[in-house]
Amino acid sequence: MKKRCRFNRTGAVAGQRHDETLRARRSRAEGKDNRQRGGNPPDVGSPGDHSALLRQFRGRSPRALARAISRAESGRGAELIRHLFGQTGRALTIGLTGPPGVGKSTLGNALVRKARSLGKSVGVISVDPSSPFSHGALLGDRIRLSEHFTDAKVFIRSMASRGHLGGLAGATADAVSLMDAFGMDVVIVETVGVGQSEIEIAELTQTTIVALQPGSGDSIQVLKAGILEIADIFVVNKKDHPMANQLKHEIRSMMEMLDFKGWVPELVMTQATGGDGVEELWAAILRHADYLRESGELDERRRESFAHQVRQLALGQLERKLDRQLASELAAGVDPYAAAERVLHAFGVSFEGTDEPVRAPHVRASVKGLI
Repeated sequence: MKKRCRFNRTGAVAGQRHDETLRARRSRAEGKDNRQRGGNPPDVGSPGDHSALLRQFRGRSPRALARAISRAESGRGAELIRHLFGQTGRALTIGLTGPPGVGKSTLGNALVRKARSLGKSVGVISVDPSSPFSHGALLGDRIRLSEHFTDAKVFIRSMASRGHLGGLAGATADAVSLMDAFGMDVVIVETVGVGQSEIEIAELTQTTIVALQPGSGDSIQVLKAGILEIADIFVVNKKDHPMANQLKHEIRSMMEMLDFKGWVPELVMTQATGGDGVEELWAAILRHADYLRESGELDERRRESFAHQVRQLALGQLERKLDRQLASELAAGVDPYAAAERVLHAFGVSFEGTDEPVRAPHVRASVKGLI
């Protein structure tokens, strides 16, 4: 028994050394190949490397797209976005959100399969929640997409939320822009499992799909404000469930209470594992895309998405400066309002004691009889 354990340890060490040797060889080969093309090593942030990355990106190299998204995740994507933003705005962007366990990944896999059957290239961004303790993420959503791993026209990127609220990661908007600029026909963004108020996905994509599953709660859950109000398309997944029709009727009842401004959300029943209802879902997505173009709402949504991204970038910078200011100048014995006024004064901003919104919210639906 001892010999077997000793052999296992030796084998594990040998296997680890073998893996390290393979990684080292691969790294040397990549560096040699990059030098032969006149570029710099992949991880160097020099201007030459930046230019080489842009050339490879415009040459439709998947590795260049992966490196570009990695730079955006590390906070170094501003220069890339500055050069590539003019090439965005052509992809059909689809947001897929809903509670945990509803089948978002399986549904996304079915949509990828449908898009590929039409000859379209697809980019997939799967956002996984990060642990609040270790800050790590499993990034396991891509397992549902295993049938597309060898498809050169499908690019899959998993991202950790890293504590970012709203169901997305901080660099998701940059990743969508980069996939769009890369020339992907369809970009699908799958959020983490969300509740009733994580609605940032609606600011990022053209069409928002809210997936729900039967048997997950009573009808009061359907009527709660938040996530249901952002839906362009409702999907009742797992339609073979005995309570699927009941959920369908509850959603219909909720929609009867609202007065929609423009597009009225469609309701599709699916069984994602078997592909049932996917044709109807894809047809609903195309109808919504046609509506956005014909009504002019597509341009409005793009302006809102642009404003949202600018707002998030600016707030991120301001939050970091605010944290530094609080750490250096926050004094004891001062009430919160006085402290806030002092911090804002350091930024050259006057304190406004009001809770009125600066911008009017875009109301997509209102309760009948109230407005």
